[in-house]
Amino acid sequence: MAEKIAVLMGGQSLEREVSLMSGQRVCDALAADGYKVLPLDVTAELVSTLRAEKPDAVYIALHGKYGEDGTIQELLEFLGIPYTGPGVVASALAWDKSLSKRLFLEAGIPTPRWVTFTADAFKKAGAATALDLVPAAVGGFPVVVKPSEQGSALGLTKVEDAEGLAEALLTALSFGDTAIVEEWIDGRELAVSVLGDADGPRVLPPVEMVPVSGLFDFSAMYTPGETEYYVPARLGDAEMEQVTDLAAQVHMLIGCERVSRVDMVFGTDGVPYVLEVNTSPGMTETSLLPMAAAAVGIDFQELVALLVRSVLHVGG
Repeated sequence: MAEKIAVLMGGQSLEREVSLMSGQRVCDALAADGYKVLPLDVTAELVSTLRAEKPDAVYIALHGKYGEDGTIQELLEFLGIPYTGPGVVASALAWDKSLSKRLFLEAGIPTPRWVTFTADAFKKAGAATALDLVPAAVGGFPVVVKPSEQGSALGLTKVEDAEGLAEALLTALSFGDTAIVEEWIDGRELAVSVLGDADGPRVLPPVEMVPVSGLFDFSAMYTPGETEYYVPARLGDAEMEQVTDLAAQVHMLIGCERVSRVDMVFGTDGVPYVLEVNTSPGMTETSLLPMAAAAVGIDFQELVALLVRSVLHVGG
């Protein structure tokens, strides 16, 4: 008898529309593979539906808050339902970019210099009066300003000088309670997907992104034609080994299981700098994980099946 797989998508995060696109593609792939598919939006009826339907596993096609931050993972563990992707702790660590960057530093993993600001620091401690100290802390301009807890490059701004810093921080803080001001690294922007199995992490070919605008933001991610992709990335053999080893190290450091995507910049100084980890990679037509899998002969249907098989019958 074919297993029943619930596909969680949509939800109420700012990435709802992207999640719905990912979820529909996943549903189609699972149906083509012979699974019973239960598409579910995240509503107040979710728990009662899951309890009534008793799926064999859940595919998490959610992006953004509540889908990637450990919330839905903790709920599914409480309900005793296996789910795709990393667990509660890894999801929470990766979701908080500032926290994960501290882990990178402690582990000796290169990451761009940064400072973190919370909304409360501005409202209650006068942090705005110290923005003149930012350039010295991160190595000067340009810088990248982005929410600490957000996906799909929402709220991301490249700032060329001190005049634009305050406005960029306000933009980032409109997407969440914490913002990061991060050193801009010149180099090749890479996304390195990792699949986890019993034999350890399997690193897929790095994808190199070259956005027409020069900034890999939300529009560059999801608008066809706005970004050029190279799979595998245009790296030498030694550089490729350096990048893949680093991605596997980060995957294990965060405690990711089954899948992750490590975003980094291979600097013009020859150093790969890790930016962040994504624990629920997109599965849309322009998403990077399926692109990397296809480069080693894993088509989309097989990729989805691999992720589902990795959790079926776990815990029951």
